[in-house]
Amino acid sequence: MSEIKRDEVLNYRPGLESELPLEEGEAVEAVFLPDRDRYWKDHAILGLIGSALVAVVLLFMEQPGQIAIATIAILVGMGLRGLYFRSEVFARRWQLTDRRLIGPQGRQAMLLEITTVRRLMGDVQIVTKSGAKHLIRHLADSAGVVAQIEAARRARARTVE
Repeated sequence: MSEIKRDEVLNYRPGLESELPLEEGEAVEAVFLPDRDRYWKDHAILGLIGSALVAVVLLFMEQPGQIAIATIAILVGMGLRGLYFRSEVFARRWQLTDRRLIGPQGRQAMLLEITTVRRLMGDVQIVTKSGAKHLIRHLADSAGVVAQIEAARRARARTVE
């Protein structure tokens, strides 16, 4: 009989205890935390995009009388989603050190392995040489975070040479 293995997603635990420890001599240069205003703004934007798409579909289906109700339902749903996931989102943080980027749940990206750092609305996406993708979400200043990560990557490349 085959063995049933527990799915790693069930081991999710938000908070500081889920982070990897710092290595000896490793220094934290910055900590990136989610921003409350950006969190709600992102939900509002997604709600508006969803409302617009549903309105187009309802018009196509010749049901324009349903647009108002669908819009209210979508906006209420996004608000409830935001309330439900709020504690989980705000328990996450990312640390930029002189060697790597350390995220929640044991995620990490060595600075010299990062190939791409880009903004996506209020988020920052990191792509590594192996193809791993990480998303730092709901940042107040995503452009500033991109600049900090790029600067740390360049500084690390100079120290290794």
